[in-house]
Amino acid sequence: MSNQPLTNKQLSHLDADGDIHMVDVGHKTVTTREAIAQGQVIFPPQIYQQIKDADGMTKKGSITQTAHIAGIMGAKRTHDLIPLCHPLPLDKVGVSFEYDDAKHAITVNATVRVTHKTGVEMEALTAVSAACLTLYDMTKALSHDIVISDVRLLRKTGGKSDYQG
Repeated sequence: MSNQPLTNKQLSHLDADGDIHMVDVGHKTVTTREAIAQGQVIFPPQIYQQIKDADGMTKKGSITQTAHIAGIMGAKRTHDLIPLCHPLPLDKVGVSFEYDDAKHAITVNATVRVTHKTGVEMEALTAVSAACLTLYDMTKALSHDIVISDVRLLRKTGGKSDYQG
């Protein structure tokens, strides 16, 4: 790994003088862009089994239904949370949950799509993060030994380049 500092040319949110700016997307082509992100909420084994046996229902309600809404809201509000993100008219936000018995975890996936001049990676990552945080909030009365892990971009398509993680 190189110890060379990143240059302003490499960092899209810095101009030639090193000043922070919002990227100008005015010259970019409108295309369909999609991003898929994932994260996990890992529980102590006995808590995981309790949640799974109750199909995610707690005294507060369904943890996955609440986290689903939080994920969608997070994607829609990304520009309010991440300072240099553009507000985008999202075409789709999908959030799904899967129990992972081997890891005692709930895996969260988010797919975000837009037809615009800039991508939706941050919206997908924010959707996953908000859903994971909501799962934590909904279950913290059962245990505080809950870990949010591996929030990452899995794939992006559209725009200048595609990415497959």
